[in-house]
Amino acid sequence: MPVKDELARRRYEKLVERLESLMRAALKPEYQGYYGQLILSGDDLAEMGELKDVRRAAREAGHRLDWKATTQLVGGRLFVLDEREVPEEIERLAGDAAGAAMDRAWQEGRPPRG
Repeated sequence: MPVKDELARRRYEKLVERLESLMRAALKPEYQGYYGQLILSGDDLAEMGELKDVRRAAREAGHRLDWKATTQLVGGRLFVLDEREVPEEIERLAGDAAGAAMDRAWQEGRPPRG
């Protein structure tokens, strides 16, 4: 029986490492590690294993990244979010970036004048 336990532990550790890598890759460097999020599709989840194991591994991966990681299952997708308090300067930077993106989208959606 210990061999099966060791195999399960190693499989779980690989899952944590994979999720940590995906979570790290999703971070925007300018936000200095804040505003972390990862969205796993139903196909991703099916490939990774049992939902309870994926959620637990995602929380552990988040802990390794200093996140206050929470998970939410919505419409077959698993959202992994960092819910830490964001420093004011990072919040301001993210707000400015969101505003600029909305302005661009609004400008691109308007018909040309003339």
